Amino acid sequence: MTRPEQPASGSSAPPVVPSIPLNAEPVRQDGDASVGSLVKEVTTHVSTLVRAEVELAKTEITAEVKKGVQGSVFFVVAGVIALFSLFFFFIAVSEAFNLIWPTQQWAGYAVTFGLMILVAGILGLLGYLKVRKIKAPERTIETAKESVEVLRRSRADAA
Repeated sequence: MTRPEQPASGSSAPPVVPSIPLNAEPVRQDGDASVGSLVKEVTTHVSTLVRAEVELAKTEITAEVKKGVQGSVFFVVAGVIALFSLFFFFIAVSEAFNLIWPTQQWAGYAVTFGLMILVAGILGLLGYLKVRKIKAPERTIETAKESVEVLRRSRADAA
């Protein structure tokens, strides 16, 4: 089976996907073909159909994954810009505190730092409490043990 052809760069045309050949079937008279040859033809056509469907699915999924990757790149860039803008936000908060204590400029930065550490500590504690609740997949482990036991019994019975 041939691979789909790639469109020329800059082209918006979808790639060419191999399909079922649409050749005219030879006309048969009733009773002309044997059952074996009919089964062979049906098997060939079903195989070709399945291969074409799989190839179409791969082509469509590849196109959708590419769209998803391109979209996620925009999200990553937006996240990086938002992360860098937090520095300016915290500087602005510190300067706002400096309006309260104009003679001690360090105090605004110290209070902002303290608030950031406090919020980070609270979020870290909440994350720890959530992660601590994670348990082993008990049902899966139990069914896996049962499967192993059934296989051992069947091997012992066969011996």
